[in-house]
This record gives sequence, C-alpha cells and structure tokens, in this order.
Amino acid sequence: MTDTPTDRALILDFGGVISRTLFETHDLTERALGLGPGTLTWFGPFHPESDGLWQAMQAGRISERDYWTERTREVGALVGEHWSEMQQFVRAARGADPDAVIRPEFRETLAICKAAGIRLAILSNELDLFYGADFREKLPFLADFEIIVDATHTGILKPDPRAYSAVLDALALPAANCVFVDDQKRNIAGAREIGLQTVHFDVARPGPSYAEALRLLGLQ
Repeated sequence: MTDTPTDRALILDFGGVISRTLFETHDLTERALGLGPGTLTWFGPFHPESDGLWQAMQAGRISERDYWTERTREVGALVGEHWSEMQQFVRAARGADPDAVIRPEFRETLAICKAAGIRLAILSNELDLFYGADFREKLPFLADFEIIVDATHTGILKPDPRAYSAVLDALALPAANCVFVDDQKRNIAGAREIGLQTVHFDVARPGPSYAEALRLLGLQ
C-alpha cells in the first residue's frame, strides 16, 4: 500500500529545535535581567572550547539537566536570586512573550507539514520542567501537535528506547514512517537504534536542518 501524508509524522524535540537557544539570546537575557552587555560568557555548542560545563555534558559526565541547573544557579546569583529551577531562569529571561524567540524556520516547516497532512508530535525531556506548565498556553502553535510526550511527567528520558516508543505508540505508526529531529547526538543515536529516520539539528544552521527533515518526509 502506498503511504498517504497521514501515514507520516514529524517528531520534534522542543528546546533549541523550536526556539532560539538561551546561548543565542544572551543579549536579550542581559537586558531583561539588568546585566551589562557581555556578562554571560557561556555559549555551549556555539563555542564549546570556552564552555567546560558544556563539554562535560557532551562527554556524558553530567546530564543536560545538570548543565542547566548550574547555569540557572549562576545567573540567579548574578541578580541576587537563589534560583534552583530552570523555569525561574527562563521566566525572568524571556518574560511574558516566549513566542518572540520561536525560530522562523520552525514556523515555515510547521506550515508546510500542516498543508501536506503530516502528523506532528513533540518528544521532550524537560518541556514543563524547564519552562513551567503554563508556558504552553503562551504558544498557540502547540495545539497543532497531536502528541506531546514530556519526560517531566513520564520520567523516561531520551535516549531510553521507551521514550521514542511512547510517541510511536501514541501515533500508531512504525518508526520508519517518522522523522525525529533533535539537537543532541545521544538522542539521535537512541532514535536510530529503534529505526526512526533522524536529523541531527544544527542550532547554528536551522534552515538546512529543517530542509533535511522535509526531504526525508518527501516534501522537498
């Protein structure tokens, strides 16, 4: 049987895949928090050589949650706050309008997939943990995603195979019919192991990453 568009799905990580990363918006963060320009000097994947904590995360010595917990604590201290949860950092840095940092390349891809009848899902390790449960209400486009699996609630983190299986089960689709996009290599490796088509998202080149996802879906 020939596949129809509804036989295919795009599964996205949230984080840097959908929104500009906190590394990319240091200028906005500094203004929002009243910090001087250049105060924040960690740039993760944009300058890994100068970010020892990021290198430790990439080497598997600490988790992504550990990384952001430490950055949250550091930035909180700069503004005289004792932050222990990343959502405290995100709320202060991005204010009441998180929609302003959503990637335009994501919006374009979303429109193309909706027009083609491609099904949409999100698989995140920390959506509500990092952003807060009410964050979703500020992003109307999330209503276009029929499935959102968030390890904040399931407790099953990528790259555990059960995380991917939860999305596939909810979609009732085989792995080969789905394209998974994530900016972390370990999560891409886990997805490939269960047969998902994958795109390792490059936060420095979002356009080509989304173009590759569309190509794998047969849309470009």
